[in-house]
Amino acid sequence: MTKYIGKVWLVGDDIDTDLIIAARYLNDASEENMKKHCLEDVIPNFIDKVQKGDILVAGKNFGCGSSREHAPFAIKAAGISCVVAKSFARIFYRNAINIGLPIVIAPEAVEGISTGDNIEVDVKQGFIYNSTTGQEFETETFPPFIQEIIEAGNLLNYVRNRVKSDG
Repeated sequence: MTKYIGKVWLVGDDIDTDLIIAARYLNDASEENMKKHCLEDVIPNFIDKVQKGDILVAGKNFGCGSSREHAPFAIKAAGISCVVAKSFARIFYRNAINIGLPIVIAPEAVEGISTGDNIEVDVKQGFIYNSTTGQEFETETFPPFIQEIIEAGNLLNYVRNRVKSDG
């Protein structure tokens, strides 16, 4: 999928991996546990409010902190379809791609989006449309092979698909 449409959940700058999924929950890396505790220290009762397909919008340096892969996994497990941010921590950026979580760098868009807005993110064409305000923003786009990883659902599926098509 290259288009994501959903309601926005806005978080601030420097949201680290421990705020995304606290270390106290990492003894159980099940999807259900990650989902249940995602962002609970940032948005109280987040999992009771978020709907499948909603979009997380963040400030700068999203996903900083430890290199745990649990953070993007928890976001994806919670039903978030896409993350838009001013910037991402480097290791979070790569971990998100590896698990098939679409992420978009769009500083200007973040400034024009509020919690509760409805937006459409087109990662292939490189734009975000805020249907609540009528604003449209350009975004960075991924090279085709990264788009293929995301469309495959994660890096492992992408590799499996490549092996099948080559063999």
